[in-house]
Amino acid sequence: MLGFMDYVQNAFYEASRWDRDNSYGTLNTTSRNILDFSTPEGLRFHVSSLSSPNFATSYTLGSIGLVDGSLSYLYSSLPLSKLAAKSSAIDLHHLVPGYRQLQDLRQPDELWWWEIWHQGKRIDRRETLLYGRLFLPRSTLEALYLRRLSPKTQLKVSCVSDSRLPNGGTVLAHLQHDAAKHNTEYIYSTDSALFGVRGLYNFGPDPPTHPLFEASPDSTISTANEAAAVATAQTTSQPHGRFSAGGEIYYGLLNKSGGISTGLRFATLPSHTGFPYTMTLTLNPLMGNLSSTYSVLAYPLLALSSRFDFNVYSYESELQIGTELWRRKEKPLVEDLNWARLRMGQKILDDRSDELDDQSDMAGCLKARLDQRGGLGLLWEGRVKELLYSCGATIDLRGGENMFRGFGVEVQYSS
Repeated sequence: MLGFMDYVQNAFYEASRWDRDNSYGTLNTTSRNILDFSTPEGLRFHVSSLSSPNFATSYTLGSIGLVDGSLSYLYSSLPLSKLAAKSSAIDLHHLVPGYRQLQDLRQPDELWWWEIWHQGKRIDRRETLLYGRLFLPRSTLEALYLRRLSPKTQLKVSCVSDSRLPNGGTVLAHLQHDAAKHNTEYIYSTDSALFGVRGLYNFGPDPPTHPLFEASPDSTISTANEAAAVATAQTTSQPHGRFSAGGEIYYGLLNKSGGISTGLRFATLPSHTGFPYTMTLTLNPLMGNLSSTYSVLAYPLLALSSRFDFNVYSYESELQIGTELWRRKEKPLVEDLNWARLRMGQKILDDRSDELDDQSDMAGCLKARLDQRGGLGLLWEGRVKELLYSCGATIDLRGGENMFRGFGVEVQYSS
């Protein structure tokens, strides 16, 4: 389950209209969400608060052999007034990463749309997010600086300060440029003086341009033939899937070593009438690693995923399968009171037609994964009244008497 600060950071991306899925780094997000989930260790409590639309705090206390914790603070220049902060009101889909349904490409805002003038002077500013986290008793400090430089450009700087790290810490900088049709990312890390470049290109039609003038809501199409023509044009021009290709290359000046990888992805879009699915293929030619994934949303409450890894040099392979199953809250059957409504002459209620479309009233989500070595991971994430909780276990089916490798519980509360 995502922490409260990650939840607020994702809300900042949405409010600033930044597409997180249009990047080479998120090529395998769906399969990672279902197969690479982490199970809690020990007992851990999180207490968070969105004290104002621009400021959030979070405190963590855990016990894994010894008592530890952390203090977190976040500031956003963009007010997040519409963000649901109470743990009882947050949609679980925003906290439990699962199947990611790609949306249609969106044309970035025009630069002059961001201009705000007052008495002949520009007073607009670029939206910024600041985040800091202090771990105790290790005295490790994490920091994040996120700034929208333009509608197409974003700068992200992450820092870690720890005496146990070389040179006392490290800094990682990302400069991202998103033009909808393609995305480019430049990376620099002080660890080994590493430079890198990532890129992703989306095949298919260009995203629609922004109309300068919106049609009036009172305007109507005069004839049925014109209405049918407009509907047909929108249906035929709307793509049902997206094919993307990308790659990355990086090189460390200090250790004089580099790396390269490339990947492909095909994912269905909301206009697809069948089951949503995502297929990816990634290749690391230097290491000889080949990885393919297939994920499908078989039912609105059920997602399945599989991953096959193969090394062309050692001929070693690995297979993983996983699932994600959501559970709804129990509701009283409407039919139980229909006999009374019939006696009173009222209309019979039937909410079963909207049951599949309503995804906001969920009791929890069960995740499970299994690999070819008998490693089983189980995770249940849900909500009880005002508390959010996660409990999971790691099991080795071939371990005999020592099957249980780990178990933990996390509890979150936010206001």
